[in-house]
Amino acid sequence: MGKPLDVAIVVVYLAAMLAFGFWGKSRTKDSADFLVAGRRLGPALYTGTMAAVVLGGASTVGGVGLGYRYGLSGMWLVVAIAVGLLLLSVAFAGRIQRLRVYTVAQMLKLRYGVDATSTSGIVMVAYTLMLSVTSTIAYATVFNVLFGTDRTVSVVIGGAIVMLYSSIGGMWSITLTDMVQFILKTIGIFALLLPFTWSRAGGLDGIRERAGDAAFDLGAIGADTIITFFVVYSFGMLIGQDIWQRVFTARSPKVAKWGGTAAAVYCLLYGVAGALIGTAASTFLPDVEASDDVYAQIAESILPVGISGIVLAAAVAAMMSTASGALIATATVARTDVKPLLARLVNRSTDDAERSDRDGHATDLHSDRLYVVVLGIVVIVIAALLNDVVAALTVAYDILVGGLLVSILGGFLWKRATGIGALWSMIAGTVVTLGTMVAVGDVLANKPIYFGLAASLVAYVVGSLLTARTPPGVLAVWENRLAGRDPVAEDRIAT
Repeated sequence: MGKPLDVAIVVVYLAAMLAFGFWGKSRTKDSADFLVAGRRLGPALYTGTMAAVVLGGASTVGGVGLGYRYGLSGMWLVVAIAVGLLLLSVAFAGRIQRLRVYTVAQMLKLRYGVDATSTSGIVMVAYTLMLSVTSTIAYATVFNVLFGTDRTVSVVIGGAIVMLYSSIGGMWSITLTDMVQFILKTIGIFALLLPFTWSRAGGLDGIRERAGDAAFDLGAIGADTIITFFVVYSFGMLIGQDIWQRVFTARSPKVAKWGGTAAAVYCLLYGVAGALIGTAASTFLPDVEASDDVYAQIAESILPVGISGIVLAAAVAAMMSTASGALIATATVARTDVKPLLARLVNRSTDDAERSDRDGHATDLHSDRLYVVVLGIVVIVIAALLNDVVAALTVAYDILVGGLLVSILGGFLWKRATGIGALWSMIAGTVVTLGTMVAVGDVLANKPIYFGLAASLVAYVVGSLLTARTPPGVLAVWENRLAGRDPVAEDRIAT
């Protein structure tokens, strides 16, 4: 059981998350409000919520752990995330925001005019679901120590809170809680952990004396690892539903572009700070076996009571912001893409295939909440049953990038691309990625993602060149949306 004051601070934080959930409910009138905060977020809210969702447990607890093991070179994972977010914001966010869609699969259908591309929703659901599961497991480990509860109870406590505030007010609730989490993470990392650990280590001179100049070798983590971070995480930022759904919340393309750019710069600084914290900790915590435990051990060993509670709350905030963002993304894709796809496969009609923001507000809002609740329960069950889902998350990330990256980015960059090319690309990328994992016998290996991307690109080009061009009418609608010239698209789900 943690120190009483620290426990009290975290309990107050958790209660505040539920309170903000109810506050968000007052702003939620229809599905557009629930799924994308009514597309009304300004620069401050957009920047904070975007930074919160991309900086989760891996970036916070994991980033400090990488700094502990590899010195300043441990920053590269978060730097890769920052670079991906910067590229997304500068090159694509404005155009994505103007599309007025809710999911990546809807963008593919809009661009290629082919229903088959909605199969991408299955891959996206697997990715976002596992992202939520891993985040749930991560903050449950903090609750284990803090509350003295066993693993299953910790998962249920945290998972239930995330599920409740996410289902009560949807994206508005998540946006408000994300802003609190963003502030907590900023205070915890920059104002508390960094100066305390740096002081304890004796500053720059003390770290060099105890750890040597190797602690500041930017390549210590290994070139292969750095390249893989950029391939998986930078590209993952470009196409993940959880990230796109935040882009959809911006009130204008300008907000999406510059707010996202500001969030990317923040992420870059966050990554450097986390690595420096871990580097400093390596000089006075020499025997930590699991590097992911470094964050909590710093809080317990060198921080005063109360301050350590804030730092632990910051870690929980980082994990919960990712969990809630991934949960609503899963619910959005499951309802908007996967349910209609499954209905078509069994030759049944579904109202969701033709749903728009303007009709059935009350019914849609109730259904949206139900999807979040059901999938939130699924996340809790999976998190309680599995001890380690790193391999599962890696598979989901590799399939996401290997199977979908080419067809998504290609849709923006190559007019000659066709729906058949996109479909072939998704199939080839996914099959080759999974096949290579089986062949090398290691899902954590680097080869699957590279082979999958290569196969996806070849299939995309060949399939597009061998088939008829995308109909002019489809491209005209696409280009009008990109330019913001389609008034009918306002506040409507693309069907």
